[in-house]
Amino acid sequence: QVQLVESGGGLVQAGGSLRLSCAASGRTFSNYAMGWFRQAPGKERAFVAGINWSGTNTNYADSVKGRFTISRDNAKNTVYLQMNSLNAEDTAVYYCAAGRGFTIKTMKYEYSYWGQGTQVTVSS
Repeated sequence: QVQLVESGGGLVQAGGSLRLSCAASGRTFSNYAMGWFRQAPGKERAFVAGINWSGTNTNYADSVKGRFTISRDNAKNTVYLQMNSLNAEDTAVYYCAAGRGFTIKTMKYEYSYWGQGTQVTVSS
């Protein structure tokens, strides 16, 4: 089992920044690819960003490319999502996820463990 706890969400004005953190426990963190997803009201949960086990490869949804950065610190068992130039369309609950294996994963079914989510609200 892997336990994931997100933090760092909140209310921010359009154009602002937030950094989300996800602390993992329970298994060897570096054995897992990590990802961030988000779910806006009335919409499906959607991929935002993914990172491989070592942090050397990343992947982003087109809607966040150039604005969001995913990173990880295996020594701290933590994955981060730096979000810049936020806009109202980024408002959602953000979920951290862990998927067994070393390569980047972009599909929900590839992830076995999920956090409880953290709310991000961007005011325009």
